[in-house]
Amino acid sequence: MKEIQKEYMRRAIQLSQESISKGGGPFGAVIVKNGEIIAESANSVTNDNDPTAHAEVNTIRKACKELNTFDLTGCEIYSSCEPCPMCLGAIYWARLDELYFANTKVDAAKIGFDDSFIYDELELSVEKRRVKTSQFLREEAILAFQEWDSNQDKIEY
Repeated sequence: MKEIQKEYMRRAIQLSQESISKGGGPFGAVIVKNGEIIAESANSVTNDNDPTAHAEVNTIRKACKELNTFDLTGCEIYSSCEPCPMCLGAIYWARLDELYFANTKVDAAKIGFDDSFIYDELELSVEKRRVKTSQFLREEAILAFQEWDSNQDKIEY
């Protein structure tokens, strides 16, 4: 690792520590483009009463706003911990080029942040998942997909 990359990670770690003192979870993240931090944030789930307000998601939102785009190609993210399934999905959807993390998901599980059940749920058929799931009105909903598919002016993402 280059020294500058260690500094980006140290900033993510610092944000995770600051978050604890503000009532948030112990997670921080920074997004870098062309050697410059363009966004940084920490976990704010409990502060915002928002279960999606993880450090990586918060940072992605800030970076997209800063760059006025939903496509973060050319950027890298430094996270104080290996991302959960939601954050990993957001990282892929944002098209970040690289992901670096410090703590592992095993480390997180040891302090009560165990995401393994989500990975397990994804392997199950929808009928066997913990959250009762039902599908209906596909015939009506598919019309929106057909409209999207034929729209020549859509912005693909």
